[in-house]
Amino acid sequence: MGWHNLLDLLSGLSHLTWGHLVMMAAGGLLIYLAIAKEYEPMLLLPIGAGCILANIPGTGMLDDNGLFGILMRAGVDTELFPLLIFVGIGAMTDFGPLLANPRMVLLGAAGQFGIFGTLLLALLLKFNMNQAASIGIIGAIDGPTSIYVSSVLAPDMMGPISVAAYSYMSLVPIIQPPIMRLLTTRQERLIRMEYTSRPVSKLTRVLFPIAVTLLTGLLVPKASPLIGMLMLGNLLRESGVVERLVGASSNEIANVVTLLLGLTIGSTMTAERFLRLDTLLILILGIVAFALDTAAGLLFGKLLNVLTGGKFNPLIGAAGISAFPMSARVVQRVGQEEDFDNFLLMHAMGANTAGQIGSVMAGGVVLALLAG
Repeated sequence: MGWHNLLDLLSGLSHLTWGHLVMMAAGGLLIYLAIAKEYEPMLLLPIGAGCILANIPGTGMLDDNGLFGILMRAGVDTELFPLLIFVGIGAMTDFGPLLANPRMVLLGAAGQFGIFGTLLLALLLKFNMNQAASIGIIGAIDGPTSIYVSSVLAPDMMGPISVAAYSYMSLVPIIQPPIMRLLTTRQERLIRMEYTSRPVSKLTRVLFPIAVTLLTGLLVPKASPLIGMLMLGNLLRESGVVERLVGASSNEIANVVTLLLGLTIGSTMTAERFLRLDTLLILILGIVAFALDTAAGLLFGKLLNVLTGGKFNPLIGAAGISAFPMSARVVQRVGQEEDFDNFLLMHAMGANTAGQIGSVMAGGVVLALLAG
């Protein structure tokens, strides 16, 4: 055997291309953003690591029996990983502010309109219906829902869609405020809303996840896995009798699954899949979807302001997306820029938790329409 053949067997250098190097650099950028900027480090760091590993030639990790091949089949093709994450999200979410102010559910619904607007725009750009729907879901800024929907409808695009969803989630404090200031007047931002915390009984808190699961299952069966796991986690939390399960769901299980899911998503970011015009379009359309969802929530907030005779602060509409609790905190911050004593946080938290439910419902509707 000649030296050339020996090096070919022992080294990936002979198979290394500029595309591999570009994607390794992209993985390094994600790791940098996770560590230096703390942009969604729990997911962006393992995604970056998975991206680098997937672009090292000759490792065999992408083969069916390789590490990433096994993780893909076991956790993504079966939809297990995103569903387990939903259990953890439910266990960490307090729906009390929404239950105390049920009208906020309207803002959670309004915050999903950008999904369908972006779907139409993606169709105009020659994406097929399944791909366009998966791209539109990015606008909800709900990583697990984006992963779940794209894994069913457009698995070849799961990498860029997931990266876009989680990256834009981390950029909520940067992307949303300019849109909020553009679509609201200073007078509207100065509106104060008194928060009278109505007591929410334990019975109501326990019945809420059960009722939502049953209602969703009967109306939109395709959304049942998503909403069912979210509400299961919340039921564990509100029951008050399974602290160990709540702790495991929101900590150990969520952390392990997030690590494995991040590595698996990163493994889809190979040069062959990622370095295409489609990827750039996905990233652009994703931010368009995010902006449209934010704008729709704000405009609906302005409508509520008119209907209440000027007593509703439209800024709260921006929290109707699923980025919990970041979007609610941004609403509070923008409101306090005009009036430091204006406290909108609890109202925004109600809209934000409604946005979580709304994004899952939107994902279920899309799957019901397209997945059969």
